[in-house]
Amino acid sequence: MMIREQIEQCERELHEQFRALEKIAYHNQCKVLDAFAKLRVATRHFMPSCGYGYGDEGRDTLGALFAAVFGAEAGLVSPNILSGTHALTVGLFGLLRTGDTLFSIAGAPYDTLREVISGHGNGSLADYGIAFRQCELKEGVFDFSAIEEGLQDPSVKVVFIQRSRGYAWRDALSEQQIAEVCSFIRRCGFTGCIFVDNCYGEFVEESEPTENGADIAVGSLIKNPGGGLAPTGGYIVGKKEYVDRIAGRLTAPSIGAEVGSYAYGYQYFYQGLFFAPHVVCQALKGALLIGACLQKMGYETSPAVGAQPHDITRAIRFRTRAELISFIQAVQEASPVDSFVHLEPWDMPGYEDQVIMAAGCFVPGASIELSADAPVREPYIAYFQGGLTYEHCRYALEKILEKIEVQK
Repeated sequence: MMIREQIEQCERELHEQFRALEKIAYHNQCKVLDAFAKLRVATRHFMPSCGYGYGDEGRDTLGALFAAVFGAEAGLVSPNILSGTHALTVGLFGLLRTGDTLFSIAGAPYDTLREVISGHGNGSLADYGIAFRQCELKEGVFDFSAIEEGLQDPSVKVVFIQRSRGYAWRDALSEQQIAEVCSFIRRCGFTGCIFVDNCYGEFVEESEPTENGADIAVGSLIKNPGGGLAPTGGYIVGKKEYVDRIAGRLTAPSIGAEVGSYAYGYQYFYQGLFFAPHVVCQALKGALLIGACLQKMGYETSPAVGAQPHDITRAIRFRTRAELISFIQAVQEASPVDSFVHLEPWDMPGYEDQVIMAAGCFVPGASIELSADAPVREPYIAYFQGGLTYEHCRYALEKILEKIEVQK
């Protein structure tokens, strides 16, 4: 069967799943538009600012807009937050003090956060006398007995939940799972902060962690909520008392969220949030199509085709190192930017193993754009995500299948 015929057959089989994703996108698009209307967003909010940024309506309204969309009391949205890891770092340092413990209940955090938590001599949490403990998921679900045991430690002040898989072979956590564990944590008597790393999960379901019991949710604007237009930045939403403490860490305790200017203006942040539900849907449909075609060819994928996704990432397990590298290279060759670059594994800052990463994006590092990466270690698992348009994902799939055919 020709490659395009294979793809068209998969598309027909996925029709009902595509429709389900489109319904979620419509729900979230309505939520975003209602928030824009409620906050009376106007063109004056797009204007640039400079200096201290006192009274910057664009900045302040953008924070309030994210809070409204995410069902939170307050929001801090800033182009000065450089990445998801930076947003998480600012959040954790804003909330934790010497003698406190950070308790991760979904296993080890993502590679780039591990040095933030336990590095030595680099200004990590550990350097400031902040302890860390974790409990593992049991077959992809929370271990409630281990969580209850961990919460007996009175020094635990922040419970950390990583929603996405990171470089683990597991499905992302669902909003239902997050709601259940947040309720359980409160029944255990915990009065501290429940903190969710929401990267890759925004607008994938009809609700967000802060609508389901989390006190803080954190993410990157060059992932889902930036809609492919935000050029940089991150967000922190949640309870006002916690957001205020984090704002004091981002700037200084005496000024918090009252300052911060942006000379380029805020239009792309607002416009990106407007586009985000649709763009996330495009990425989800593309990931589903690529996963379905590769699963038919005998490759194991996570989440399995037919399962509801809970973030935009999809993992594919390859048999050999060569297959893994070839897959990542095919994604790069299908990119609109730097398609001519021949990728090789390299020692990327913040990662334990060599990494190969396809990121031919308009915004460098933007994982809402079609991208893929993998630590080059066994088992050979590639993680791909993004796609501003479904058509781009489909085009990339043709390149991937062509490479697989050549290897055969």
